[in-house]
Amino acid sequence: MNKKLSAIFALIIILAFMVYIIYDSTTGSDRGTASVSTRDTTYVDNWKITATINIDEGRLSAVALSGNETVYLAGDSFIKATVPGQKDLWSLKTDERITALAISGDTIFASTVETILVLSKDGKILDEWGPYEGNSIITSLAAENGMLAVADAGSKRVFILGNKGDVISMLGQSGDHFIIPSPYFDVAWSGNKLIVANPGRRRIETWSTDGRMISAFGEPGTAPGAFCGCCNPSHLAVIPSGIVTAEKGINRVKILDREGRFVEFVSSHNSFDQSVPLELATDGGKRIYAADNADSKLYIFERK
Repeated sequence: MNKKLSAIFALIIILAFMVYIIYDSTTGSDRGTASVSTRDTTYVDNWKITATINIDEGRLSAVALSGNETVYLAGDSFIKATVPGQKDLWSLKTDERITALAISGDTIFASTVETILVLSKDGKILDEWGPYEGNSIITSLAAENGMLAVADAGSKRVFILGNKGDVISMLGQSGDHFIIPSPYFDVAWSGNKLIVANPGRRRIETWSTDGRMISAFGEPGTAPGAFCGCCNPSHLAVIPSGIVTAEKGINRVKILDREGRFVEFVSSHNSFDQSVPLELATDGGKRIYAADNADSKLYIFERK
């Protein structure tokens, strides 16, 4: 009797082990994805879209804000100023695609792939700077403290220009290089320091204006606070409490604190094109403006 019970017990163990092997072989390849999905669903989006603006002048690629309610937009052969929900102030046709915008006082900076247009607040072109490199692909501008930071994905450097377009310094020349697998390379000011996305390293770096990297944070992965894929974060914007980032591949917008800790999602459960990240601007964190190149719309997010 004992021998029969032992044999039955052994058979049960063998059958259970076989069932586990079959289950593991059929689901093991998806386990990582499943765990990420489960983890992500525990987070909610704390912001909502309160306005959507259709852009008819051309494919939208850039957004910037001034101190008042004026929003500046640009893209395929146009720059325009508008007050959302009220009226367009002016619109200017350009000979080339505009890749980035920045505002400083009464001056607007708009980049093409190789040069920088300097405009007045009423949309008149005052000057043109550059090109600075033969292989330039300018992807981001940031104006502060009488200086203009220019992120160039072609040369993999950040140029800091004076108020006449002269080069004051360069970031990424030696030592700590920027790795730019695709033309997503963003820069923003935080006081007298620069916040730079290094997408090939999946991290955000803080630099001094004389070209020294001060600190960095970020790690690869699909966790809420990590950056997935080869080109993230693709875009960023600085707010008082931290940094807003946008990603491609997993098209989500989130907020991290100044040490890189995850704070919250602005938008993660959405239908945006996964391969086209949202260009960001913010009015001090009160609202977040997201320019979508995929559908040429501007989305305005506010807290729920």
